[in-house]
Amino acid sequence: MNEQLSNLEKTIAYKFKDKALLETALTHRSMGHGNNERLEYLGDAALGFIITDSIFEKFPQATEGELTRLRASLVKGETLARLGRDLGLGDYIKLGPGERKSGGWRRDSILANTFEAIIGAIYLDADMEVCRKCVISLYQKLLSEASPDTLSKDPKTALQELLQSRRLDLPVYSVLSERGDAHDRLFNVECTIIEPDISVQAEGRSKRLAEQLAAEKALLELEKKHNKIQ
Repeated sequence: MNEQLSNLEKTIAYKFKDKALLETALTHRSMGHGNNERLEYLGDAALGFIITDSIFEKFPQATEGELTRLRASLVKGETLARLGRDLGLGDYIKLGPGERKSGGWRRDSILANTFEAIIGAIYLDADMEVCRKCVISLYQKLLSEASPDTLSKDPKTALQELLQSRRLDLPVYSVLSERGDAHDRLFNVECTIIEPDISVQAEGRSKRLAEQLAAEKALLELEKKHNKIQ
């Protein structure tokens, strides 16, 4: 295990003074007591601050909304899982028998959580400045490519910002029905805007997807009404 940890330290370009911290960061909750959940919690907070600070300095003209979406894209689970794969974390994570048998080392959520736990462990082993340098190094490629201009807004965000720009009330989303088996649910969601009077419905395999599809329809209706007024 010591040789494994040494290889990982080379990959992340940080040598731990307290190896036990790194071992804990690599221990999934399926192993029981002494897992990485607390380190994950700490790492999530540290990562969020470091990325926020970095993009705040890099994009001085970006609006709060643009910075928020950019940060969200950089710290979302898919991004963290991709970074975890790039580091080969799946080869180091300690899993319980059930998780190991089901291929947990490949799962996005486990890779993302482990990545955050390692960030938390670095923070505890060193300090915020060292942690910041490690994060910036690991994010080097992503940060070089990041830009508020290249972010595509999801329909819910686009609808909210459009309504706010016109000083209108925000939309209300309501789940009208759910049907299907637990592993194959279908949600019917309604998106309502009081002024102008818009009410649309959409279905999706998750509540979030249904809301996004409903927001997309509402955007179209809103633009139609706006064009008629003009």
